[in-house]
Amino acid sequence: MKRILHHSTTPGPIAPLIVFRVLFGFIMVISIVRFFAKGWIHDLYVQPAYHFTYYGFSWVQPLGEAGMYAVFALMGLAALAIMLGWRYRIATVVFFLAFTYVELIDKSNYLNHYYFVSIIAFLMMFVPAHRGFSLDVLRNPKLERTLVPAWTINILKLQLVIVYFFAGVAKLNPDWLFNAMPLQLWLPAHAHLPVIGPLLELPETAFLFSWAGALYDLTIAFFLLIPHTRLWAYIGVVAFHLMTAMLFQIGMFPYIMILLTLIFFSSEKHQRAIDWANSFFARIFDRPRPSHSVSNTHVHQYGVLATRICGVLLVLHFVLQLILPFRYALYPGDLFWTEQGYRFSWRVMLMEKAGYTVFRIQDHESNRSWEIANWDYLTPNQEKMMATQPDMIVQFAHFLKDEYRKKGVEDISISVDSYVTLNGHRSRPFVNPDVDLTQVGQDLRHKDWILPFED
Repeated sequence: MKRILHHSTTPGPIAPLIVFRVLFGFIMVISIVRFFAKGWIHDLYVQPAYHFTYYGFSWVQPLGEAGMYAVFALMGLAALAIMLGWRYRIATVVFFLAFTYVELIDKSNYLNHYYFVSIIAFLMMFVPAHRGFSLDVLRNPKLERTLVPAWTINILKLQLVIVYFFAGVAKLNPDWLFNAMPLQLWLPAHAHLPVIGPLLELPETAFLFSWAGALYDLTIAFFLLIPHTRLWAYIGVVAFHLMTAMLFQIGMFPYIMILLTLIFFSSEKHQRAIDWANSFFARIFDRPRPSHSVSNTHVHQYGVLATRICGVLLVLHFVLQLILPFRYALYPGDLFWTEQGYRFSWRVMLMEKAGYTVFRIQDHESNRSWEIANWDYLTPNQEKMMATQPDMIVQFAHFLKDEYRKKGVEDISISVDSYVTLNGHRSRPFVNPDVDLTQVGQDLRHKDWILPFED
């Protein structure tokens, strides 16, 4: 423990932290502008009449049209402030809270890279990434530091290692390795592409991509940590993520990883980038280029109490990061079928799952029964996601029960006819149709009303 503490508090150049801050803020500004431009704020957070909240977060609700646009505008300004290093501490807290709030509104919008962004924003609240090449330093030169404790950079590297490695571990499953699923379903859809199109139709290509993808995720972070292999590993990062961006609809995630993975490079390379930027802005604004002599007396240090608080919070965070991907082992059944313990586990693009769900209402007072038109309450995206995720199915059943209670229909039961197909397997019953979902709890316990996946 003493050795770990010694290495984590050893001073090192701040340059990688500065570059990481600028790139993170930049890509977040682009992402939020993209949300505005594509109309997703309205489609995902204003239009839906109902939102699938996370367990324990039912109190998180959207703020209405004006409120949601204001939240995204605030988030964009906070991201810009992070990039520029202006009021950095306030900006990181605002961005983390606003981004996480938006993601907690509706789990039908869950994506791994949204979860990743929340985590990075959380970690950035702890690090002094504004202590150089920032408006904060321009405003108050006394803030500038050239050295920071090693842990402020290493926690960001560690988080990237966890993301890559667990994404690789998740690929060590029979469907991915021995059936090349779901790539056998997805790749032929791009057969129209020039040069590589015909190759994407071959089954061998799907197997090659599956095994190469697993090997890449399992090893790439460790090759990035080794100086002699770092450059070639980063070329692999760029090639891999550009390929996935071209073949699959996964938004900004490839570009986020391409930019943030640069933190693995040496501080000298980051310092050269900062020196070039300083020279560039000095020419534009006709100001003398600032000097950046590194001195061991110019170290950013935390107080004893602050260090202990940061240490406890970060240890808890990383312990949680190591535990969450394995919580699926607490549940019986096929993980991809039940999705119990699936989210927050870095399981990226591992399955092709689709289904349809019909909700049947039985009014015991009038002895009448009828089916619900899901689209009366849900957007197409919500209905698509709900049809294959059991926690959302039971959540919607309870919502329907409350809706009918408001209409004066008290004594009802709700059952479901649901069929789902997984990774090319034939469609099969998903939920026990004899179960009254209004009597099923909305909690984290095993959902024994999910029918088994028999292959």
